[in-house]
Amino acid sequence: MDVINAAVVKNQGEQLGADFVGIADAAGFLKAEYTGNRPQEIMPGVRSVIVIGVAIPRGCILPLPNGRAEYTNTLMAGTATLRIIAFRMARDLEERGYLASIVPTEGSEFGMWYADKETLKADISLKYAAFLAGIGTYGLNQLLITPRFGSRVRMTAILTDAPIDPDQPLRDSLIRPECDACRICVRTCPAGALRENGSMDTHACRDYLFTTLGGLRCGLCIRHCPL
Repeated sequence: MDVINAAVVKNQGEQLGADFVGIADAAGFLKAEYTGNRPQEIMPGVRSVIVIGVAIPRGCILPLPNGRAEYTNTLMAGTATLRIIAFRMARDLEERGYLASIVPTEGSEFGMWYADKETLKADISLKYAAFLAGIGTYGLNQLLITPRFGSRVRMTAILTDAPIDPDQPLRDSLIRPECDACRICVRTCPAGALRENGSMDTHACRDYLFTTLGGLRCGLCIRHCPL
C-alpha cells in the first residue's frame, strides 16, 4: 500500500478537535536510549505511532494546589475528548485497510491506571512517542514540554501498521537544557519524587496521588514550570 500523507492525518485530527498531531516512526522505540515497553510488543507489524494531543486550560492549573478536583476533572474531560478523536481516526485507518489500536491517555512511563503495578510502566511511553514525533522534549519534571503549550497537554496515540511519513524530533537531547539552571519542579514537588539528577521516584508520585490526594491529580510540577 502507498505511504499515507502525514498532512492528511494531521488535518483530520485537528478538524476533530486536536490541538496538535504528530507522527512517530515506530522503529524509534527500538533505540537503546528508550527503556520502556515497545509498541512492537503490542502490534508486531506496527509502523507508525500517531500522537494526538489537546491543551489543558490554564484556568484549572493556576489555582493549584487549590481546586485539585476541578483540575482532575478538566484532565478527564481532555481524556474523553482524545478518545473520541482517536476512535474516529482509528476507524478511518481500518476502513482504508490498515490496523489501528488506541493507546491509553493515562499511559506515561508511570501511568497509574494502565500500567504494570510494580514498575509503573505503561505499554508504551506517550511522552517518548511525542518526542519522536517532534511535538516536544522532556523537562526535568519528567513531563513533555511543547513549544506552544509547555507541559499543559494531554495526549493519546494510535498504533497502526499504516506507513505514514514520520516527523523528526525537535532536538537530539531528551531533556531541555533550560532545566539545568531552573529546578523549580524539584523544589516544589510535594512528594519529593523529582530528583536533582533528572531521575524520578515514580512510586512516591503514585503514593502521593492515590494515598495523600485520594486519587486526585497534583499538577504542581506543571503549575510551577516556567516553560
